[in-house]
Amino acid sequence: MKHLASPQSDPRQFLTDLFKIAVKTADPMQVVAAHLPDRPKGRLLVIGAGKASARMAEAVEAVYGPCEGLVVTRYGYARPCQGIEIVEAAHPVPDTAGEAATRRILDLLHGLGLQDTVIALISGGGSALLCAPPDGLTLDDKILVNRALLGSGAPIGEMNLLRKHLSRVKGGQLAAACHPARLLTLMISDVPGDEPSQIASGPTIGEASTARDALAVIDRYSIAVPPHVRDAIERSTVVSPDDPRLARATTQIIAAPSQSLAAAAKAAAACGVEVRLLGDAL
Repeated sequence: MKHLASPQSDPRQFLTDLFKIAVKTADPMQVVAAHLPDRPKGRLLVIGAGKASARMAEAVEAVYGPCEGLVVTRYGYARPCQGIEIVEAAHPVPDTAGEAATRRILDLLHGLGLQDTVIALISGGGSALLCAPPDGLTLDDKILVNRALLGSGAPIGEMNLLRKHLSRVKGGQLAAACHPARLLTLMISDVPGDEPSQIASGPTIGEASTARDALAVIDRYSIAVPPHVRDAIERSTVVSPDDPRLARATTQIIAAPSQSLAAAAKAAAACGVEVRLLGDAL
């Protein structure tokens, strides 16, 4: 943005301009390209989930041209892509569309080889949009747990911890499904501290927590779940950070709230406004 409104004569527009700067700083069309390698020689597959994932897919194709792949985003958040299929599903409570899209993503990953590359586009909202109940559970069970979590008062980190242990894709399991292909995950953070394992419940990030930790969340917040849900947690298949299937996986956070705040602060300071930031935005 070349010119900002005056903070003295038009403070409302000035704040609106700062907001637009913050949003633009996180716009995938502005940030994705710098994090993409040269187009791989082997098969390239683009997958993803989250409220920003369709825009991220659009940005990937702006660099590479048409790509093979499938991305699932929230209803109303689709973007036009040339080759990547965009599927819309429910958020924050999963639905059949998200479950079907997740199954199709796993099908796409089957049979990849060492010369192949997967780019995973992950952003906030991916926890609900990537829905793959483990053996012994149904979508209705997932919906029950998600609704109970949303009403429990548990912080997002503990909500996601439980979600990881009730899934076939979260907690590094999506990355394991990409093996032995090379995997590059591009993430847009929406969580405090920008911890990759917390963004969309870390589908491509190894998970150090245990089934016991997940059961402790249920007990700590008195979340009512049927016995077969507890049984499924005890059979959790999250992937350890040192699992050899993650050896060819790399992750980059390409946008985060702290970066957007810092950009807005810099613009405000250039207009003579005294700025004070806390935490990561300093």
